[in-house]
Amino acid sequence: MVEILPSILSADFARLGEEITRVERAGVSMLHVDVMDGHFVPNITIGPPVVKSIRKITKLTLDVHLMITDPDRYAPAFIEAGADQISVHQEVCPHLDRTLRMIQSEGALAGVVLNPSTPVSTLEEVLDLADYVLVMSVNPGFGGQQFLPNSLNRVRALEARRRQRGLAFHIEMDGGLGPENVLDAVQAGCDWVVAGSSIFHSDDPETAVKRMQQLARQATAVRA
Repeated sequence: MVEILPSILSADFARLGEEITRVERAGVSMLHVDVMDGHFVPNITIGPPVVKSIRKITKLTLDVHLMITDPDRYAPAFIEAGADQISVHQEVCPHLDRTLRMIQSEGALAGVVLNPSTPVSTLEEVLDLADYVLVMSVNPGFGGQQFLPNSLNRVRALEARRRQRGLAFHIEMDGGLGPENVLDAVQAGCDWVVAGSSIFHSDDPETAVKRMQQLARQATAVRA
């Protein structure tokens, strides 16, 4: 089953609890949390205390995306705060195998993220270890960016490797996704689709989620 993950980066932080409740009513099971440090990406967002606060108000799976230069140092703090799964960027992990194993040893699922310019081939040696791979379909750092169509080819390449090697990692995509392209993302091989602006900047986030869920189900039927 394809999951739609609302990204709180686009939510109204003054009413974050209400925003989360609205997407919960749509039946989502996962929430995407972007963490930015102002070094790896040109923006600063949240830290473990916010994740801890979110954990208190929801039972949704917290998918925490670390866009930071030192994930080895901070991943355990986010897991302790309540993150269920942590994704780290290939571009900042010189010992990626070790980092993924560390996250798993702390009790969370471990994902690896690729920027738009990073070849899929850089993950060949960890695809059997990673629980999921997140393909960025924008350059990370800000919400509301335009979708990069070549990202679909990168998803197809990962799906082909997954199938050929009999692996079970999930494929996630994040950036510029909404009703206009969710079908393409799922047909390419995505299992998890992250959407921020298209949900939280809509007139009705609950309806926006349900629309994307419906489109994802249609795409899954075609993919099958």
